[in-house]
Amino acid sequence: MQTPDGLYLFLGPTLSRADAARRLDATYLPPVAQGDIIRLCARKPRAIGIVDGYFENIPSVWHKEILHAIHQGVAVFGASSMGALRAAELHPFGMIGVGAVFEAFRDGRLEDDDEVAVIHGPAELGYPVLSEAMVNIRRTLADAAQEGVVPAATARRLEAIAKALPYRERGYGRVFRLAAAEGLPDEELADLRHWLPTGRCDQKREDALDLLRTMGRWASDGGRAPEARFHFEHTALWDRALRDGAHHRMGNPLD
Repeated sequence: MQTPDGLYLFLGPTLSRADAARRLDATYLPPVAQGDIIRLCARKPRAIGIVDGYFENIPSVWHKEILHAIHQGVAVFGASSMGALRAAELHPFGMIGVGAVFEAFRDGRLEDDDEVAVIHGPAELGYPVLSEAMVNIRRTLADAAQEGVVPAATARRLEAIAKALPYRERGYGRVFRLAAAEGLPDEELADLRHWLPTGRCDQKREDALDLLRTMGRWASDGGRAPEARFHFEHTALWDRALRDGAHHRMGNPLD
């Protein structure tokens, strides 16, 4: 799908850049971090899409820099991971949320940031995912229960086991081992193991693809950014961040 210039999308482990580029003609950037939106606004983008973003060791994207982009007339879309979190928080101010993960956070059915967090490898290897997102586990177990693969009670217990794990340790293998240790029925666990390779759902990936379709339709239809529904407050801290460009890491394509 060919779209006009001016579309930028922050993407990492949720969806490969090659896969995304086949679906949407855009400039793809690494996961968003603090200061990236400030610097990107200097390019006068038409629209920004946020899927993945850094946290913990690298400061996360500020809410205020997203509000700055919206105030500058840029359409800002979010889905799947960091994008879903920020969109759930900022949709009243004009950020456009897409997908089931965004909707769950927006509606209060999910609250914890660790629901979307994963550990992944380096950019040079394509951000290989080394743990499973809780939102993916929830959706997969719900599907398994709905299809009669396991009883609903077993699905709920497996979900609780997964949720109790630190996000870095979440994976189906670990969940199965803990479930067996707790005495969940071997036959039910075996049925789920057999079903999992074809039944497993990647909700984050589905939402990222939905975001690409949404941005593509928006651009093809001559989309305009939502009107900013707020007063943007210029503080001394913000003005300093704007002057400095908030450089936070070396080698960023926005440098």
